[in-house]
Amino acid sequence: MMIDNPFEFQSGNLPLLISIPHAGTLLTSAVEKGLTADARPLPDTDWHIPKLYDFARHLGASILIGNYSRFVIDLNRPADDKPLYATATTGLFPDVLFDGRPSFRPDAAPSDAERAQYLQEIWQPYHQQLQNELTRLKTKHGYALLFDAHSIASVIPRLFDGKLPDLNFGTNNGESCATALSDSLLNCCERQQQFTHVLNGRFKGGYITRAYGQPKVDIHAVQLELAQVNYMSEQYPFAFDATRAAPLQHLLQKLLESMLAWGEEQA
Repeated sequence: MMIDNPFEFQSGNLPLLISIPHAGTLLTSAVEKGLTADARPLPDTDWHIPKLYDFARHLGASILIGNYSRFVIDLNRPADDKPLYATATTGLFPDVLFDGRPSFRPDAAPSDAERAQYLQEIWQPYHQQLQNELTRLKTKHGYALLFDAHSIASVIPRLFDGKLPDLNFGTNNGESCATALSDSLLNCCERQQQFTHVLNGRFKGGYITRAYGQPKVDIHAVQLELAQVNYMSEQYPFAFDATRAAPLQHLLQKLLESMLAWGEEQA
């Protein structure tokens, strides 16, 4: 089958690239036919993240959004599918939902050949565009900032105990960005009291953060996993809630501005 438009991309004038790999909902025919009834609503999608960060377009950030569902291929996993966490997780081609239920009916998952095509025609183009833009930003500005934007349901017992903090920053335990940059983000969070936050808790950053964050060569990457309860309904049909989202968007803008201010000080 033909795979068209694996991503959407807008080039900006700031040294900041926002990567949104898990908001896509497009399915290939093989995936659509094989999904279980539990998986058909695409429950593990990072719902509404492009809308939540739409303000960043007006700031001048570059924005890269994956169009295909993570049930086709997960853009935030390595191409060799090596596990990123020792605890429960999902892989390059998720065969279970976050809560452990099967993604595909028995013997109905896409074939190895089909998945090889997804790797070549969805995963590779997204990562090539990501690399190209980081190279462009660094060449133009002398450094590049990568913000990998995610969200997840606030309660998933298989993945973590209790309720997730509202904002979960990941820097691969300090290896994907300068400590001063993560400190500036935490300081921004500490100036407000509505939302809880943690650094390198359950989510330390996926493949994108770990692969592209190279502070020694002035490319700094941060992942932010948001608890979805703060801007949407966590139950189907996963509706966006503009009233709840507004204060979160205000904080997100402050975070991105803090990131940019830090970069200007280093330039």
